[in-house]
Amino acid sequence: MSRKAYTLGDIARELGAELRGDPALAITGLGTLTSAGPSDLTFLSNPRYAAQLASTRAAAVILSPKMADKAATSVLMLDNPYLGYARISHWFDRSPVTSPGIHPTAVVDPSAMVPDSVHLGPHVVIGEQVVLGERVVVEAGTVIGPRCRIGDDTVIRPRVTLVQDVTMGQRCYILSGAVIASDGFGFAPDQGVWQRIAQIGGVTLGDDVEIGANTTIDRGALEDTRLGNGVKIDNLVQIAHNVSIGDHSAMAGQSGVAGSTRVGRHCVFGGQSGVGGHLVIGDGVQLTGQAMVTSSISEPGVHSSGTGVMPNREWRKNAIRFRQLDAMSRRLKALEKKTEG
Repeated sequence: MSRKAYTLGDIARELGAELRGDPALAITGLGTLTSAGPSDLTFLSNPRYAAQLASTRAAAVILSPKMADKAATSVLMLDNPYLGYARISHWFDRSPVTSPGIHPTAVVDPSAMVPDSVHLGPHVVIGEQVVLGERVVVEAGTVIGPRCRIGDDTVIRPRVTLVQDVTMGQRCYILSGAVIASDGFGFAPDQGVWQRIAQIGGVTLGDDVEIGANTTIDRGALEDTRLGNGVKIDNLVQIAHNVSIGDHSAMAGQSGVAGSTRVGRHCVFGGQSGVGGHLVIGDGVQLTGQAMVTSSISEPGVHSSGTGVMPNREWRKNAIRFRQLDAMSRRLKALEKKTEG
């Protein structure tokens, strides 16, 4: 199948980039510096890959002005080349384009409100009192449970489950396998037996929220679990009941937040980071991968815990020394007292 072509001039105008090259040159795809062909566009945002500029076969490169002289091909100069790549990537997105309509196998409760502009794929289930906005796309096998409200231009990929009472803003993007508003992990001990607590809250998502594949977001015990505008959640993330995440925060894969924790705005959590329950994480906090947070953080900036990889023999020695730290500290304090005396 032939690919649609765009000219470098068209792309430069769209990005507001300074073009050094032939504006009529046709671009039919995107690629990396090493994989791009003579009709592809690529980009350079990380200086460590600058050496690849001399050998790339790409038709043109999006890069910063200070790197332009290192390129042996046409260039589109931007102060933020990665953002330029992000914007132009949508021109080359080959995802299937859906059209309005309801598949014959979809099941829609009579009480649901479904505008004519909505797309419902095969075997979709729409529960009672659901309200869908304009141009919402719900793909195959997705279940939207009772009382959910979905904002305009939201896309829900196959096999997503919205259990109940989910309120979602506009332009949200939910990937396959995500489960939103599942039961929170709430139990009361009773003479050695756990008694389940009914989770009667819901989940509220702001505008432009993205939820990755197989991520789970629990509904609140009493009040809603809340994600603010522009929050981005990666695959395989767990967000527990009553958590609140501020606007434009992002969480990488396999990270998790325990119940009733409040996360501020513009926070970034690295992969496999974990945040305990009933904590407050301030605005602008960044957690590096595998960070384990057991107390509240008020100061913005980068926070880390754990140790980086090292040869096994060295790690085993350090692990033994770690267990000896308390005894070493006690001996040091005793020695200090003797010295002071």
